[in-house]
Amino acid sequence: MEGNYGDHRSAAELNNRNYMWADHTDTQTVYVYPTQSNRSSTIKDKLEDGLEKTKAAASTGFKKIKQGSTVGIHWIKHKAFSKPVPAIEIRTNSDMAIPIPSRQLFIDGEWREPVRKNRIPVINPATEEIVGDIPAATSEDVDIAVKAARTALKRNGGKEWASASGAHRAKYLRAIAAKITEKKATFAKLEAIDCGKPYDEAAWDIDDVAGCFEYNADLAEALDAKQNASIDLPMDTFKCHVIREPIGVVGLITPWNYPLLMATWKVAPALAAGCAAILKPSELASVTCLELGEVCREVGLPPGVLNILTGLGPEAGAPLASHPDVDKIAFTGSSATGSKIMTAAAQNVKPVTLELGGKSPIVVFDDVDIDKAVEWALFGCFWTNGQICSATSRLILHESIAKEFLDKLVEWAKNIKISDPLEEGCRLGPVVSGAQYEKVLKFVETAKREGATVLFGGERPQHLKKGFYMEPAIISDVTTSMQIWRDEVFGPVLCVKTFSTEEEAIELANDTQYGLGSAVISNDLERCDRVAKAFEAGIVWVNCSQPCFSQAPWGGKKRSGFGRELGEWGLENYLSVKQVTRYISNDPWGWYTPPSAKL
Repeated sequence: MEGNYGDHRSAAELNNRNYMWADHTDTQTVYVYPTQSNRSSTIKDKLEDGLEKTKAAASTGFKKIKQGSTVGIHWIKHKAFSKPVPAIEIRTNSDMAIPIPSRQLFIDGEWREPVRKNRIPVINPATEEIVGDIPAATSEDVDIAVKAARTALKRNGGKEWASASGAHRAKYLRAIAAKITEKKATFAKLEAIDCGKPYDEAAWDIDDVAGCFEYNADLAEALDAKQNASIDLPMDTFKCHVIREPIGVVGLITPWNYPLLMATWKVAPALAAGCAAILKPSELASVTCLELGEVCREVGLPPGVLNILTGLGPEAGAPLASHPDVDKIAFTGSSATGSKIMTAAAQNVKPVTLELGGKSPIVVFDDVDIDKAVEWALFGCFWTNGQICSATSRLILHESIAKEFLDKLVEWAKNIKISDPLEEGCRLGPVVSGAQYEKVLKFVETAKREGATVLFGGERPQHLKKGFYMEPAIISDVTTSMQIWRDEVFGPVLCVKTFSTEEEAIELANDTQYGLGSAVISNDLERCDRVAKAFEAGIVWVNCSQPCFSQAPWGGKKRSGFGRELGEWGLENYLSVKQVTRYISNDPWGWYTPPSAKL
């Protein structure tokens, strides 16, 4: 069996990692002497050394580790050693793969079959195989879910949820966070299989999901102290206070690139505020969102507080957006669909929050550590397989370092491990679907036809014959009129343009209809401050790209949408403020002349 030796980590790194065979046909446990090899300290040598010793494991006193055991460092003792030595477990896809749960729609705290009984296949983008299916909701199911949500708000006079204390709701949010943490490995595997996200990224996302629920539990508790807050008035004959109330029934429509995390950005603050919600995730990646329903059932969330409808946009999303008994819509997705959401919501004059597309810039000046800047440029565009609304996919590079930077950029890109998302060390998986794959490839072909140069990538990797895989593309010789510069790709494609002055860099950065993310990399922090203020974007990263925290606001300008998610701003999306003013004087108001007394 041949190992995958593309990742040449040091012996010290190897001792703290697990390893998987390239052909991923089975699972074996390999025992390695981490300090005993006098040969090269690459993975290849370490594993060969370990395999030689493994042949005699039974006779040399090694303690066998259970096959298929949890990924991590396992310790064994050899009779010749006084200290334990780590064993390296070779993990394969068969270890990681799990079946897709078969669920129905989650409505009113129960699993319910869709009215029309239709289902949608789940396709693993790494294999192009159908691995399960999800229920397909339609307008009839939307009606049922909205009614359940409305009932949940009014049940027991609202005391069960809407008018309960924030502390009461926080207990449920924390219970959800704890359950998600408990099921982290399962959720991460499901996301990797469902949308192609590398397992390590998916696991990171699930940590963020739990953290977001915890953070919004804190906000829910803090909301209690803000209730009945006094307002200073210029007239002492009046007293005024404000009441923060849940906005009502909310429709939450979410994308496929961060299936559970993007849903949580909406679900957690909506529930913290006391709303009842109908979540409609993307039909391309809904599995973990349905599992959130099971978590809610397990923690005893009151029926109807969260309802989850999977299905197609026109059949489930559109009826939700236009439903007269839905009080607000929050949407993350494309600008084109966002416009349709706005139109539908406008018919009932309901508020919307839109987090839409982007074509974000990353400006790199000539005073940087090039290797550090190269890694941020790659991460900013190729993280999550390049499918990020905030991807810094326009690299604006100072001309004096352009050649060296691009040479290193290509070198680093070639070293990115492209594989099945469940393989150890995967850093680029497949894009989510066949349609998206063809769309991304077409962007690259159009760029070439318009005169750009593909420095690397943009094609199927030779070692992967199936799946929607693509080598990350780096495209230079780009003009501002090209499609690759102007339009969102939503795939692992980075386009590059050079500049000579700070003013030119800012002009190029703002040369877009979008305004979500932006980044500047420079050792001159005063310059970074100037550029940050000049960027026409809702988010600015300095000397990094893509960090995101539950505590900080997230949202854009221009065609990237409006409103903010996360932080206290995210909670405010789901609250309505009511003013209560009381006249406290014993004197009559005295505006009108009283009628004359009758004689």
